[in-house]
Amino acid sequence: MQLKFSIAPTPEPDEAETGRLLFAGQVDFVKGVVAMAGLPPATRVEVCFAGRSNVGKSSLINAVTGRKGLARASNTPGRTQEINYFAVAERLFLVDLPGYGYANAPLAIVERWQKLLKSYLAGRQTLRRAFVLIDARHGAKAVDEEIMTLLDRAAVTFQCVMTKVDKVSAAELEATLAITRAALAGHPAAYPEIVLTSAEKGDGIETLRAIIAQID
Repeated sequence: MQLKFSIAPTPEPDEAETGRLLFAGQVDFVKGVVAMAGLPPATRVEVCFAGRSNVGKSSLINAVTGRKGLARASNTPGRTQEINYFAVAERLFLVDLPGYGYANAPLAIVERWQKLLKSYLAGRQTLRRAFVLIDARHGAKAVDEEIMTLLDRAAVTFQCVMTKVDKVSAAELEATLAITRAALAGHPAAYPEIVLTSAEKGDGIETLRAIIAQID
């Protein structure tokens, strides 16, 4: 019996090439946004990357775009306090959201950017898919389910992307996949395929590029 949340397959050669070409073109940082009023005009399809602090979001964005320093990774969890917009060719916006969960910042600042995160997810009409990043070493946690619930309410399709799969054994990955599948089962907005990635080793990058290239 096929699991409801199966592993996303390797793309067909033509799909992989479409994804490669999309990110081989121009990819530029547009702006960092600290309030909804500062969002760019909603003239393009958007995909966003969301995840707990220290899940490896910046590293994954850099791997997908093929640009080492595009998204700035930090050794301090919760350092990113803005919604960062990147223009991919003339087709779409790739959006890097603030990490949620633990953050090494004053409570008032944490609350402000968590409110911005929730406002964006609930109110951006051009947002076509959210990629919810889950650390393969831990699986989905309660704080991830909060974001999933928000995406359910906003009717925004989200797809689970497991990060750092190179850091776990096959048995450990199966265990965290089971945890994550159980969490996803309660969310109607969840896309039925999970992407397994390693920014360091390049696993799943071709798959993720192909998925993004097909979104319109």
